[in-house]
Amino acid sequence: MPSPQYDCLCAGIIVADHVCKAIDHMPKPGELILTDEMELTTGGCASNVAADLARLERQVAIAGIVGQDVFGRFVEESLIQSGVHCEYLMKSDQLPTSGSFVINVQGEDRRFIHSVAANSLFTGETVTEEQIRSSRILYLGGYCLSEELSPDNVAKMFRIAKDAGVTTVLDVVTPRPDDYWKMLKPVLPLSDYFLPNNDEGELITGESDPIAQARAFKAAGAKTVIITCGSEGSILIDDQKTIHSEVYPVNLVDGTGSGDAFVAGFIHGLLEGASPEECLRFGSALGHSCVRATGATAGIFTRGELNQFLSSHELPVKTL
Repeated sequence: MPSPQYDCLCAGIIVADHVCKAIDHMPKPGELILTDEMELTTGGCASNVAADLARLERQVAIAGIVGQDVFGRFVEESLIQSGVHCEYLMKSDQLPTSGSFVINVQGEDRRFIHSVAANSLFTGETVTEEQIRSSRILYLGGYCLSEELSPDNVAKMFRIAKDAGVTTVLDVVTPRPDDYWKMLKPVLPLSDYFLPNNDEGELITGESDPIAQARAFKAAGAKTVIITCGSEGSILIDDQKTIHSEVYPVNLVDGTGSGDAFVAGFIHGLLEGASPEECLRFGSALGHSCVRATGATAGIFTRGELNQFLSSHELPVKTL
């Protein structure tokens, strides 16, 4: 068997983000608020994780769909410039590129206004066995956002990966209250790693405690579950143990993409053959770097910066 061409294939949602620097309050109807800067950046789980991994000198490809419009061209050019291989990126003349307005207000969590657009055309059926076998890890981001990316299609992708010895990593986006179990139950038993945040975990399971959320996902078949909990750190449960990691202190500028950065850091740890505890440290450190700058990928550590940061900063990780 030839060795895989890529460290990771990042499949899923691709978005053009319009991000404002923090304003002091949300505008009232008809009110104009000034911000120091409004940026157009790449966004979406698949593109964020891909760009972050490329920043860490990983060989990474992306599979997803953009529109044949100015935003699609911007996203593709930005990904290529960041070092992501885009030969599996598809273009649609039916729908425009997916977009998000990311509104930052001082002292508050960010707000999103999102258009699914071309991402609704990504069914997973175009991700071929050859593409999956070309990579060491298959990451799928943004699952549950669109019903077109069906459990049957995702399960087929993940079965191909499992048969090929490719590690499967699943992430979700849950835009509204719904019964997400119908989408997750066929897929979680094929997922080596499942990485929702605690808000998504609560929406899916009804449990407010992240440990209870993780146990519910583990009981549904996921091999290893990681629940990210913002400033409260993260929880990891696998067959052997339950672990809690804290977070690195940071001066928050913009939280956009921090969860995706955590996932990218965690995947980087997996590729390094690191322990679960060390994978949490990689993820936490990359998430820390993300929130220092506006946009989902602008502040991400290089590989050298990540290693230097980890060697000079301790992160408490304990077994519960």
